[in-house]
Amino acid sequence: MSFNIKKICCIGAGYVGGPTMSVVAQQCPHIQITIVDVNVERIAAWNDENLDNLPVYEPGLTAIVAEARGRNLFFSTDVDKAIDEADMIFISVNTPTKNYGKGKGMAADLKYIELCARQIASVAKTDKIIVEKSTLPVRTAAALKSILDHTGNGVNFHILSNPEFLAEGTAIQDLLAPDRVLIGGENQEAIDTLVKIYQNWVPDTNILTTNLWSSELSKLTANAFLAQRVSSINSISELCEKTGANVDEVSKAIGMDTRIGSKFLKASVGFGGSCFQKDILNLVYIARSYGLNEVADYWDQVIIMNDHQKQRFADNIIQTLYNTVSGKKITFLGWAFKKDTNDTRESAAIYVADYLLSEQAEITIYDPKVTAERIYADLDYLNTRSPEENRALVKVVNDPIQACQDAHAIAVLTEWDEFKNYDWYTIKHQMKRPAFIFDGRKLLNRKYLEDLGFKYYAIGE
Repeated sequence: MSFNIKKICCIGAGYVGGPTMSVVAQQCPHIQITIVDVNVERIAAWNDENLDNLPVYEPGLTAIVAEARGRNLFFSTDVDKAIDEADMIFISVNTPTKNYGKGKGMAADLKYIELCARQIASVAKTDKIIVEKSTLPVRTAAALKSILDHTGNGVNFHILSNPEFLAEGTAIQDLLAPDRVLIGGENQEAIDTLVKIYQNWVPDTNILTTNLWSSELSKLTANAFLAQRVSSINSISELCEKTGANVDEVSKAIGMDTRIGSKFLKASVGFGGSCFQKDILNLVYIARSYGLNEVADYWDQVIIMNDHQKQRFADNIIQTLYNTVSGKKITFLGWAFKKDTNDTRESAAIYVADYLLSEQAEITIYDPKVTAERIYADLDYLNTRSPEENRALVKVVNDPIQACQDAHAIAVLTEWDEFKNYDWYTIKHQMKRPAFIFDGRKLLNRKYLEDLGFKYYAIGE
């Protein structure tokens, strides 16, 4: 038995809500989907005639929005109306790590989730299924349920956990052919209703149903395991540099072991993105709150290793440039946390830049998809310097060749494919000598660049 769903509302038009609901709309033309957000500019961008102006860059997304928008996919700032009309509500709002009070720097900040719940409770006049899409600490559903049940107008709310397992840059592919769709809940009818929606395009074998807590914890654990692999190989990269081993060769050798596999064994300047760090910190916080200190310390070490890798990369630049970067121009290629996305959350580039700026370096940044406003906002958010100082020391340019002009060093921070195909001969001749490249993504061809006369440093070699 399942409920009949005619209208879905999604609160939050960001990196999860936008692509996810666009794909659901494309695959379920019989359901009307409205994505709402209080951010007027963001909704305007989603509604822009020119699809190049969508606020989220994701390969394949524009075609899907072009097909479904205006047919059964709508973007609006009228949150109350969408909540009122919806049979099912997805919550996809931001759950950043708290930067204040108890649990500062570790616990998730649930104020946006709570505001959502209170708004739903005050508006709803009919029964609703509420689906948690945001990455949340375990047992958030209980808090949601408590708010909804105690402020509602005698309306029944069924809470489901349906965590997203998207990788940015391949989100559309991940949504169209997911490894698994996980749905946790307490009410079987509500669970069946969401299963039925996914069955429009996902095979039954890929749809898992669990209890609420298992679903919430599975999401945190999956991200923690992936991040742990990155930190593990990064810890070995430092050993490789000291012993004369090559981390790529080590990765390949262990990755061919089927029990280990090759994914997420790419050494780099460190992992970024909105989930890995946040979810591990959450796991650490939850473990500590139950007094499980050894468990907490174990996962905490993954974060420590990640921070160390970023600092080590910056230190290496300083030491190589004769122990001072003061007044020297360093060019960053890439600011997004990985290629094929304009998301910069927790990007390694932010922290490497911050560290070099504290040593009075002058940084010029080029990224094919990230705006100057975003880059300055990322640096301002750290509060290390005044916004004026950040703008005095950091330049953002739209031309990669121009970005490298007169640079003492280039640091590759994102693995954009286009970086491989640049005219490195021209770049070399416009740089200060000796011309240094620090490849934080092991992206470029070492032999080719060394033949051109670059001094080339890569992680783990």
